[in-house]
Amino acid sequence: RQAGSVFKPFTYVAVLEAGFSPHEQVLDAPVSFRDGLGRLYEPENSDQEFKGLIPIRQAFAGSRNVPTIRLANALGVEKIIEVAKRFGIRREFPPYLPVALGAGELTLQEIASAFSAFPNNGVRADPYFVQRVEDYNASTLEEHQNAFEQTVSPEIASTMLFLLRSVVQIGTGRQALSLNRPIGGKTGTTNDYTDSWFVGFTPEITAGVWAGHDEKKSLGEKVYGATLALPIWIDFMQEIYQDQPVVDFENNFSKVAFNVGQRQVEAKESGNSK
Repeated sequence: RQAGSVFKPFTYVAVLEAGFSPHEQVLDAPVSFRDGLGRLYEPENSDQEFKGLIPIRQAFAGSRNVPTIRLANALGVEKIIEVAKRFGIRREFPPYLPVALGAGELTLQEIASAFSAFPNNGVRADPYFVQRVEDYNASTLEEHQNAFEQTVSPEIASTMLFLLRSVVQIGTGRQALSLNRPIGGKTGTTNDYTDSWFVGFTPEITAGVWAGHDEKKSLGEKVYGATLALPIWIDFMQEIYQDQPVVDFENNFSKVAFNVGQRQVEAKESGNSK
């Protein structure tokens, strides 16, 4: 299904790999683009508001579409697609700017596996369903061999952990604070409210929730990832963590050295932009 904003971490990995800091400023103001057929594309934020110059951290935590598109346009959407493939997203995406906001489709399995890299120093685990096959005498006939892949550097993973925790601390995932545990994650909502997502993690578990109809139809007016998928995720985690001790992330993201530059990311747009 269409991913919505749960795809944005791939966009921001590309942003970080290009040398940007979470504390640099990006412009949240009206902008437009023309595609190869001359059609006008004018991205909007879900609240229909603009906040001017804001830190990249705030743009990510608040899931702001317009500053994200400005960053994607500056980088090139091809770079973002390449990052997604590194994280195990195998399908082909057209090289159009809306992909940076999650216009492409993926599966819950793919996105949950991809997110497992962020709390794990950039190492992603391949998903599997069968651990072991035994015969009647409990002799092992087949056994799964874990497969891991370094998707990004530990430094980028640590900075993304900081950003994804910011979603819970100051952004769209604040309801998850009710668990009183270290948590990172990302909400996602698609056009017309057809898909509601939350993919999040503790130091031990990465889990994803998708909610929607079998066919693509609206879940209801203003049904967001934060209002449907996230509460389901919280209920699941409450069951998992009953009477379990609190464990913090091994990555000490507070020690990540951010190079706070003076650049203001407006956009390297075409002459048709405004």
